[in-house]
Amino acid sequence: MQIKSQHSTISLLALVLLITGAIDSIRNLPATALFGSTLIFFFVVSAIIFLIPVAFIAAELASTWSDEEGGIYSWVKHAFGSKAAFFTIWLQWINTMVWYPTMLSFIAGTATYFIDPTLASSKPFLITSILIVFWGLTLLGTKGIHASARFASICAVIGVIIPMAMIIGMAVVWVVGNHPLHVHFTLHNMFPQLHRSEGWISLTAIMASFLGMELAAVHVKQVRDPKRNFPKAIFFSVILILVTMIMGSLAIAFVLPSKDILLVEGVMQAFTNFFSVYHLEWMIPVITAMLLIGSLGGMINWIISPAKGLLVAAEHGYLPRFLTKRNQHGVASNLLVVQAILVTLLCGGFLLIPSINGIYWLLTALSTQIYILMYIMMFFAAIKIKKAFPDLERPFSVPGGKVGYHSWCVLGLIGCLVTLAVGFIPPAETLEVGGALHYEIVFCSGFVGMLLPCLLFYYYRAKRLEHV
Repeated sequence: MQIKSQHSTISLLALVLLITGAIDSIRNLPATALFGSTLIFFFVVSAIIFLIPVAFIAAELASTWSDEEGGIYSWVKHAFGSKAAFFTIWLQWINTMVWYPTMLSFIAGTATYFIDPTLASSKPFLITSILIVFWGLTLLGTKGIHASARFASICAVIGVIIPMAMIIGMAVVWVVGNHPLHVHFTLHNMFPQLHRSEGWISLTAIMASFLGMELAAVHVKQVRDPKRNFPKAIFFSVILILVTMIMGSLAIAFVLPSKDILLVEGVMQAFTNFFSVYHLEWMIPVITAMLLIGSLGGMINWIISPAKGLLVAAEHGYLPRFLTKRNQHGVASNLLVVQAILVTLLCGGFLLIPSINGIYWLLTALSTQIYILMYIMMFFAAIKIKKAFPDLERPFSVPGGKVGYHSWCVLGLIGCLVTLAVGFIPPAETLEVGGALHYEIVFCSGFVGMLLPCLLFYYYRAKRLEHV
């Protein structure tokens, strides 16, 4: 959804759809389905300690500085200065570098149902498909070809909303029809055994499915009566997101044993299972095409959008000039090419972990950890801003005044810190990550490797200022 002018207003329904569209993703369902009956517990807890705090705090910050570009870069800069702001925007940008291969592997894995589903377990096929799609989309991006808001909306309806409704609907029919279930609910197994690390690891998958709530908050100033409608929109959005994500995850968990769920193609596994039982095999290529349309529509926007935030930092001298150079279409083409090179290198990760499930989990966990660091910076900045700028006009304020504001900040920080700690724990051996030590070495190396360039850019800026 695009705002055409500052006088445009967003209705309550439109805001609910905007927030839900930024979070809901059918791609994340297999990862959360792995944890069976305990996923309901973790979804609800994650909403309280992460999803709602991010939405409320980001909304107030966005409404306070709605006239400034840069989003989270601007907020952290006001709180802690440009160095901290650059670190934060770097986290947001480099996170997408890690996220791209997971999204592209989902696209490639889904596409195999047009050819041969067994190819989804082939590393050469996945890597080749990922690189062809990403470099192709990057080439389109450098020519200034953007998906319109209407096209993006159509892709979301075709590739997300309809498939999500279908998989939930077929799961309901499955349960009502007394088909065998691979998940059974009892009061005992709905709650995780908190002393076991396997239970807490599911928090990483749940948090990964909630990332991005702050993106919708930038429109808070265009909301009709924000003090009344934004809290309502948050409430309805959280309910809608929780219901669709929980039921969608359970739809997969009901029909597939956890050991058989493939993270890359788990959605298509479930659909194929349903279609076979209901004698709707002809729908397999249809749903495959729908999922590809939805995924590609989302990818077109994500190729350029994160880079725009990084370019704001370039104005303060943190990036070499060649990365900020724009081509005749007004696009920072060199930066997009560097993105594509980094994604190509990250695809080498598929060779470091024994299974496709394992590398998919590794990249998901790594992306989540980096993004969580960004949220930690956001919450600390929010606390500082509330104290440093108490008299600034805030079209939207977090319910509950200062107590409510700081309570949500603390809850958000707790959620982030727990997720950050849990993210370093190796997953269950069913994901075949090559052993705990191997996983830790690869994961920690990747984590440090994503952060290290930030120090180099600090050094670059310091040297650059010496010659000014």
